[in-house]
Amino acid sequence: MRRRDFITLLGGAAAWPVAARAQHKAMPVVGFLSPGSQADWGPFTAAVGQGLGEAGYVEGQNLAIEHRWAENNYERLPSLAADLVGRKVDVILATAVASSLAAKNATSTIPIFFWGVSDPVGLGLVASLAQPGGNVTGFGNLVSELTPKRLELLSDLVPQAQVFALLINPNSPTKLSELLIADLDEKARAKDIRLAVLKAGTEGEIDAAFATLVELHAGGLVVAGDPFFNSRREQLITQAARHAVPASYPWRDVARAGGLMSYGINNIIVWRQTGIYVGRILKGAKPADLPVQQPTTF
Repeated sequence: MRRRDFITLLGGAAAWPVAARAQHKAMPVVGFLSPGSQADWGPFTAAVGQGLGEAGYVEGQNLAIEHRWAENNYERLPSLAADLVGRKVDVILATAVASSLAAKNATSTIPIFFWGVSDPVGLGLVASLAQPGGNVTGFGNLVSELTPKRLELLSDLVPQAQVFALLINPNSPTKLSELLIADLDEKARAKDIRLAVLKAGTEGEIDAAFATLVELHAGGLVVAGDPFFNSRREQLITQAARHAVPASYPWRDVARAGGLMSYGINNIIVWRQTGIYVGRILKGAKPADLPVQQPTTF
């Protein structure tokens, strides 16, 4: 090669980064995977955005977010997770148990950060809280672990009641439901009360569950933590008032909207922290090195 040709070729290399950027993502991409709908998760996405901003990432400026909503059809989650993997996102932010399991089943290489998972070790998402291992870490919410406490508080509020009911979503992961029922059944026996388990995965089944509550003469209802129930909070509040059934919920926004009582974590704080931690992963932190965080304020 002649010296002049070499210099010309070398000078043209200044344009390479521009061409390369045209073939690759211009900015990191977060894949957001949720079992619910966009309308139900507005406060979540806003708080996560705040946390990402504190970590130095602003959507549309130096970060892109690919949202995938299952619209409460949990069977769609595996295909939605696979779609995010196919798009080669930099990290998957999975909300709730079903999304987190779908994401883990879809990839063993892309970092996954879960939010809103009870017992991530028991569900097989991580090896341990202190040392997650693999490509998954996140924030627990202790919703299932706190449900027996909610039953206790509700029975203290209605001490004359002998029967209480637990409302679960049959579309939720089976293992989590089994663990929750076992924990509540143990608490019920300790308080010498009977626990009835009701299932609802659709609007119509929620109405039917309340009709069953009346037939059982249940003194109160414990609503399990589930994205579907959160999306139907107005229906739950209305039916509980119509049938005069004291009900306990895991989220404070349901109590603020008119539900009787709740006991759980401050979601907004945890959601903001979620954005901060996802920012750390985008900057190169490995999920295996980030211990799973558990809430301490309820």
